[in-house]
Amino acid sequence: MKRTSFANWPCSIARTVDLIGDGWTPMVLREAFYGTTRFDEFERVLGIGRNVLSQRLGRLVEEGLLERQAYQDNPVRYDYILTTKGRELFPVLAAMMVWGDRWLAPDEGPPVLLRHATCGHDARAEVVCADCREPLELADVRPRLGPGFPERLRESALAVGRFAD
Repeated sequence: MKRTSFANWPCSIARTVDLIGDGWTPMVLREAFYGTTRFDEFERVLGIGRNVLSQRLGRLVEEGLLERQAYQDNPVRYDYILTTKGRELFPVLAAMMVWGDRWLAPDEGPPVLLRHATCGHDARAEVVCADCREPLELADVRPRLGPGFPERLRESALAVGRFAD
């Protein structure tokens, strides 16, 4: 089944979904966040086919979320290391985890907890306003067109009435 590309949509959510929106890519990233670096480790832990894993790792390298570092010369084998761009995606997956823990976890509780090394407590991601530090709630935000919104689409977007200018 051919996927629709959202790579050129004027929407950061669409572009992010285009990059990580298939079922396997977030799982590969999750394992990278947990410390997995080697192809065979990803394959074993995820139970993913070699061809699918190779495609996902290749795309994450191509997009700059992972980088390959050789750890063996003959034959050449690589570790897949998170880049700054890749590490900065962690809060997105942590927020997904909070939602999943609330709405999809088994009765026994969440399957994985995140221990915050700084304070020693189990942590939960929370999305807050970067300026006032209050939690971001849907009822408290209003979308407005940003500087990267295509000029050719601005008039029709404003006419719909969902965006402030």
